Amino acid sequence: MIKKELINQFGLVGKNIDYSFSREYFTSKFKNEKKVDYRYVNYDITSIDKFKEVITIKPIPIGLNVTTPYKKEVISYLDKLSTEAKAIQAVNTIVFDQNKKLIGYNTDYIGFEKSLFESADKRPKKAIILGTGGASSAVRFVLDKIGCKYKFVSRNPKKNQLSYDKITKKYLDEIDLIVNTTPLGTYPGVNNSPPIPYEYINSRHFLFDLIYNPSETRFLKEGRQRGAKTTNGYKMLVYQAEESWKLWNH
Repeated sequence: MIKKELINQFGLVGKNIDYSFSREYFTSKFKNEKKVDYRYVNYDITSIDKFKEVITIKPIPIGLNVTTPYKKEVISYLDKLSTEAKAIQAVNTIVFDQNKKLIGYNTDYIGFEKSLFESADKRPKKAIILGTGGASSAVRFVLDKIGCKYKFVSRNPKKNQLSYDKITKKYLDEIDLIVNTTPLGTYPGVNNSPPIPYEYINSRHFLFDLIYNPSETRFLKEGRQRGAKTTNGYKMLVYQAEESWKLWNH
């Protein structure tokens, strides 16, 4: 009898993730590194309740990434969190340890921090974070770490958060970093952008968009046309993916 080839299965858990960076990235990586028995798939689930099926379906994955909208919701299904994931309260990487325990990590913050310092001319002192989802928590963690003051901006602001209509010229004059963590501007909705007063953006601002498709969102284009420094989320994604890979092979 021919022995069936064992598959080293990895994957991405999310919702409506056909566009997935991760699947394309790791499939290409496995091909380039001649890892013929390695596979990376999308686990596109309609609700977090289906997560139990993901971790029991054959072949059982040996490492997972997690994306929108489950970075926070998945935590209750895990056995343990890394120190950083606990502080951020969002998970984008899951490791299955030797005892089959599920351990949650966050590599988004590493990706953001590396990409920020590669792109920024100077260390930011004051920022606004557009959006309050799982990715925004990783941004917050990094800004706390480097001593940059910030405010969250939301359509439904909670205590100590700003609404978009509170971003005035006076407020923007004190800001040097604007980070978009919302999905506004993602393909195919490329004409969308966070509703900030772009007319007050200038060369002292740095606009960082976590979106990578399109490579220049309307948010970034509006900034670039006014002399601001801009960067998209592509390098951040590469860095967080490589950090995930290190964890799976630890």
